[in-house]
Amino acid sequence: MTTIGVLGLQGAVREHVRSIEACGAQAVVIKKAEQLKQVDGLIMPGGESTTMRRLIDLYGFMEPMRTFAQAGKPMFGTCAGLILLAKDLVGYDEPHLGVMDVLVERNSFGRQKESFEANLDVTGLAEPYNAVFIRAPHIVSAGPSTQVLAMHNDRIVLARDGQFLGCSFHPELTEDHRLTKYFVEMVESAPVSV
Repeated sequence: MTTIGVLGLQGAVREHVRSIEACGAQAVVIKKAEQLKQVDGLIMPGGESTTMRRLIDLYGFMEPMRTFAQAGKPMFGTCAGLILLAKDLVGYDEPHLGVMDVLVERNSFGRQKESFEANLDVTGLAEPYNAVFIRAPHIVSAGPSTQVLAMHNDRIVLARDGQFLGCSFHPELTEDHRLTKYFVEMVESAPVSV
């Protein structure tokens, strides 16, 4: 059975676990870096990216996560997780993981009280996807290898760069598991080096 890890440092961890299990895959909450060896793919949930980075550094996750990415294993960053994946961040000299060829701007849709929902046309999904945006970042630009999968008001909010999937919104906060299913299928079809 396909096993998907959810980085369990902060954010909507339980909701991602529920969504993974609804898609027929096994979910593991990752609280120690060595657990990464047990999973085929990794979801990095929304939360607060600065706090998440502090915890990643505190618990020694950065290098094991880079090794995970170099092994060709798929990673899905939602909201703050997208910020962690991005190669470039507006206003910052250094990225976090820096593995997905996108430029991301933090909090670009406003503050918490300006949170909203929107129906998105997503490449590969027949019906619109109701997305929940909470202090969301957006993808300012995407590299040539990156496929834009959804836009909202002329801003890129969902994209895929090879084994990396990133979105501005919170797919785990809805009952629509199609994006999680998309990621599970990415993991199932990934050619992973040993």
